[in-house]
Amino acid sequence: MDDLVKVHGGGGYDSDFSDEDGQGESSQRGLKRKHEEEILQKPFQKGRHSKVAHRSLHSNEVDREEARNRRAHLISMNAFERHKKFVGDYILYYGGQMVDFKRSVAKDKTDLDVLRENHRFLWRDEDEEDMTWEKELAKKYYDKLFKEYCIADLSRYKENKFGFRWRTENEVVSGKGQFQCGNKHCEKEEGLKSWEVNFAYVEHGEKRNALVKLRLCPECSFKLNYHHKRKEVKAKPKTEMLLDQNQKPAKAKAKKKKRSSSHSKKHKHKKHRDRSTSSSSSEELQNSDKDSDAGDEPEDQSEGDHWRGPAPAVEEKSREEEFDEYFEDMFL
Repeated sequence: MDDLVKVHGGGGYDSDFSDEDGQGESSQRGLKRKHEEEILQKPFQKGRHSKVAHRSLHSNEVDREEARNRRAHLISMNAFERHKKFVGDYILYYGGQMVDFKRSVAKDKTDLDVLRENHRFLWRDEDEEDMTWEKELAKKYYDKLFKEYCIADLSRYKENKFGFRWRTENEVVSGKGQFQCGNKHCEKEEGLKSWEVNFAYVEHGEKRNALVKLRLCPECSFKLNYHHKRKEVKAKPKTEMLLDQNQKPAKAKAKKKKRSSSHSKKHKHKKHRDRSTSSSSSEELQNSDKDSDAGDEPEDQSEGDHWRGPAPAVEEKSREEEFDEYFEDMFL
């Protein structure tokens, strides 16, 4: 029995030694592998994580990614949508109703409301003092209007009350108020007459007057002159216009002729006196001298006119004056 035990025990001892040798070899292999990895590792290469990341690190990364997505979502929205989202979030977290966040619309004004409040029929120099943005808007609209003819509202003509306004660009292009009747509710194109009206109106608590022109058909002209006759504007004939234009140069020529005739008469009297005292010839010679003097006088006079000064300069008309003359019959 003792021999068996010893033999068995000796075998047991042999197995323990074999386990220790295996562990030593594995540890040597691990060290060798680690040494090789350290040799092969590049300087910019990060080491391997042998441990699991902490929960806080994971939550921080998730929060950062969520914030990035939320920021991108807010940037993609416009200001009004962003405002609605913030109001909705506020009501969701703190309670309340959407009615509490609706602003009052009673004091809202459009551009048309601003124009109605600050519009003026005629702008003066004193009106342009202390200009606000509302007045500047109204003045800019006023500058775009065409102030040659007016558009009239004759609906209350029996009360002797009329409304006038300037024409817009579309009305000028269509001919409303010039080639069509200037009444707001009339579009006739035949028998139009031009009228001048002294328009008295109250604007911003101040009484003002303006002389305006408008073209109306016979029926609307009757409405305009229902209480008293207005001044009708008629076109001058071309002959009268030419006479008026030539009247000034004709007067100037007449003055020059008077001066030249008086000068020639004095010169003639001097010659006649000299010849009467010195000449003792016959009447035939005197008659011939008179004829020669009469023939020489206009020549001397014409030569004197030439030597008086440079020829009168003819004024050339500018393009604007030519356009004014061309459109003079059109704008009555």
